[in-house]
Amino acid sequence: MGESRKGLFQQFSAQDWHGFRKGLEKEGLRVDQDGFIAQTPHPEALGSTLTHDRITTDYSESLLELITPVCDSTGSLLASLAETHRFVQANLGDEVLWSGSMPCRLDGDASIPIAVYGSSNSGQLRHVYRRGLDVRYGRMMQSIAGVHYNFSLPERFWTRWQSLLGDERSLQDFKSDQYFWLIRNFRRRSWLLMLLFGASPALDASFVEGVSHRLKRFSDDTWIGECATSLRMGDLGYHNNAQASLDICFNELRTYTDTLYRAIHTPWPPYEKIGQRNAEGEFIQINTNVLQIENEYYSAVRPKRTTQRGEKPIQALRSRGVEYVEVRCLDLDPFEPVGIGATQIDFLDLFLLDCLLSDSEVIGDEECSRLDGSYKDVVGKGRKADLQICFDGSLTPVRDAALSLLDRLQGLAERLDAFNGGEKNYQNALAAQRSAVTEPGNTRSDRVLAAMETAGQGHLAWTLDQSRAHQGQLREDGLDDATRTAYEKMAADSIAAQKELEASDRVSFEEYLKAYLKD
Repeated sequence: MGESRKGLFQQFSAQDWHGFRKGLEKEGLRVDQDGFIAQTPHPEALGSTLTHDRITTDYSESLLELITPVCDSTGSLLASLAETHRFVQANLGDEVLWSGSMPCRLDGDASIPIAVYGSSNSGQLRHVYRRGLDVRYGRMMQSIAGVHYNFSLPERFWTRWQSLLGDERSLQDFKSDQYFWLIRNFRRRSWLLMLLFGASPALDASFVEGVSHRLKRFSDDTWIGECATSLRMGDLGYHNNAQASLDICFNELRTYTDTLYRAIHTPWPPYEKIGQRNAEGEFIQINTNVLQIENEYYSAVRPKRTTQRGEKPIQALRSRGVEYVEVRCLDLDPFEPVGIGATQIDFLDLFLLDCLLSDSEVIGDEECSRLDGSYKDVVGKGRKADLQICFDGSLTPVRDAALSLLDRLQGLAERLDAFNGGEKNYQNALAAQRSAVTEPGNTRSDRVLAAMETAGQGHLAWTLDQSRAHQGQLREDGLDDATRTAYEKMAADSIAAQKELEASDRVSFEEYLKAYLKD
C-alpha cells in the first residue's frame, strides 16, 4: 500500500507548511431586557442583511449571523469576529445578544419573526425559503443558534500533498477527493466534538410548551436533558422527518451532489398538500420537493464552494469542486464573549487535519448506521458515566474512546507546534480536551449545568446574565475611530447596494423563481 499518509506528512518542512485557512459564521438572537426574543426589525445601523458581507440574519429577523472573512490564523480570526461583535453591541440599544444556542423565552411560532431582505427578487427568494421552513417544520427549531467553522488548506499545501501522493488527476479533482476523504473521517469521529463542545443541555420551558418530551425538570422554567450534551443537535433541535429517506452519500463529490440533487427534485406529498402558494396567492415555499434548496439539508458537516451570483451550491460544487469544509455541529460556548475561543479553534484545526491524514475507507450502509447511532448517543447521553459507543469495531466506554482519539493527535500537535516556532498552541489545545474527558464535570455541558446550579438560576436567568456580562465587556473594549468608521461605511454601502439591486430587477418574482428552479 506504500507509505502511510501520516508518514508522508512527515516530509513536510516548516518551509512547506503554510498553516490553515479558516472562517466563522456565528449566530445569536437579539433579546429584550427580560430575555424575550426581540420583536424589532434588524437595526438599520447594522446595514442591509441582504448585501452586507459580515452582518446578516439567519432564519429570523431577530437571529443575527456574524461572518468573518477567511483568515490564516486563529488570532486574526477571533480579532475579526470580536470587532464585528463590538460594532453590533454598540448598535443594539437596550437589546442583548443571546449567548446560548437554545433560545431565550418564546411565545410560540408567532413570536419568531421571519427574516426579511427587501423587495429585490433575490431578497424575496430568501424570505420565501424561510416561509417554506415555517410551513414545513414550524419556527421554533429555527430559533436555535450555533457557530459554523469553515476550514480549508492553502493551495500550496495541496500541490505539495498531491506530489507526495503521486496523484496525477487535475488539482481540482484531487482536492475534492481529499476533502471528502476528510469528511468521511469527520463522520466517524464527530461524536467527539459533541462530547467536548456540546453546550446546550438545558432549555427554557417555553421552547417545549405543549410538546411531548423526555426532559427532566431543573426548575420551574427550565428543562434539561439529564445526560445530554447538546439539545440543539438532538431530536428537539434540528431534525427533518422527510430527510430520513434521502440517504445523502458523503463518500465522494459525485454521489453527494447526485443524491442532493435528487432530493431537491423529488416531490414530497405532505409538502405538495401545503402547496407552493397560500390562499392569497403569496409564495410560501420555493417548491414542494423534499428539499427546497441545498441549505435545507441538515448535517453536521458540508463540502462547500463559494457561489457566484445566481449560482446554486450544487452547480458551484460540480463545476469547480470543493473549496472548503463547513463544520456545522458546534454549539455556542456561553462562557466565551464571541461564542467560541482560541483553544477550541486550534483543536478543530488539529482534529480536521488528522481526519485528512488518517486512513479513510468508503463508508458503507452498515457503518453509516453505526456512525449515526454513536453520534446520536453522545448528543443525547454523552454525560452518562457508563455510556458505550461502537469504536474501532467494538463497544467501548465513550471516555476511553475519546482518550484513544486524543492520544492519536499528540504527534501531530507536536509537529504543528514545531512548524510554528515551537509554540505549544496545539499541544495546549489537546491537553485542554484531555482534561475535559478525564476530569469529572469539565466538558462544556457539565460546566453549563454546574454554573446554573451554583448560581441557583434556570436557563433563562443564567444565560441572560452571561449575555449581559459579554455585552458589557465588548462595549467596554469598544472600537477605535478608524475601525468604527470602516464598519459604518460597510453598513451604508450595503444599504446602497440593496437599493441598487432592487432598482435593477427587470422581471417579476414569479418569473425570477421559475428561472431559478430551472437546472
